[in-house]
Amino acid sequence: MGGIVSSLIGGDATAEAAEMGPSESRVLVFHSSNRWQLHFNNLKDSNQLLVVNFTASWCGPCKMIAPAIDAMANNFTDVHFAKIDVDHLQDVSQEFSVQAMPTFVLLKQGKEVDRIVGAKKDELEKKIAKHRS
Repeated sequence: MGGIVSSLIGGDATAEAAEMGPSESRVLVFHSSNRWQLHFNNLKDSNQLLVVNFTASWCGPCKMIAPAIDAMANNFTDVHFAKIDVDHLQDVSQEFSVQAMPTFVLLKQGKEVDRIVGAKKDELEKKIAKHRS
């Protein structure tokens, strides 16, 4: 049944919704609200942590922290990482009340458990470690 829904909206939520960046990043990049929603719904009942990085192509601090996010994604293999450009998926950004970039929203079982506003690498890493188990 999932295959039918996926084919209607354009593919598998996890495999095709994301583009793997250089050096095989584990950060899934979403360009479609429907695909994001499928991914989010797939993880809603999971106890695994999902870190959503709300970013923008024009955001300097977002670009500066991007390599650190890739490193965290490769280090915390039990955590899911997603990247959403606020200019491309404005509805998702509004749903999470994002007002500054970068904003990192940490979700577990579909609910926000923490939030970091700004390129605060050390704080983000500590909060991921805290919420991942």
